[in-house]
Amino acid sequence: MFRKMRRFKQLLSNEVAVEVLERNTGGTLALLGDEDYPYAVPISYVYTDGKIYFHSAKEGHKIDAIKNHDKASFCVIDKDQIVPEKYTTYFRSVIAFGKIRIIEDKSEIRKFATILAMKYSADFAEGIPEEIDSTINNMVIIEMEIEHMTAKEAIELVKSR
Repeated sequence: MFRKMRRFKQLLSNEVAVEVLERNTGGTLALLGDEDYPYAVPISYVYTDGKIYFHSAKEGHKIDAIKNHDKASFCVIDKDQIVPEKYTTYFRSVIAFGKIRIIEDKSEIRKFATILAMKYSADFAEGIPEEIDSTINNMVIIEMEIEHMTAKEAIELVKSR
């Protein structure tokens, strides 16, 4: 169903892909938007239990796209080092494909909003419940169940291992 990666020598293990997802804080969520135009949005996330979670307002382009089509991809760039003298970049990235759904249950929103907040604001953990309480009525959580994921890096990085 999913294509095999053409440059298979640059393929990284699933364990490395998970490390990249756990280490980074932002990526690009790609959806099928209005009139079937691709809609790609930079977004913060958390990876937990084999799934990717995002938070969102209850309305907007992203929510409309998800309601109309439940497939998505998510890309995280872990490294992007320009090497001008070699006319290239040394990169490392992950792309995940999967089904996406909107979570509206308040207890689930609270659970995953807390996990998200701890990723970004752990030093201010005592304020997280109050912050969630103040925004929970205007928030949804988006869950992406990963069906396929690849990680890839520049061949120069592979050779240097």
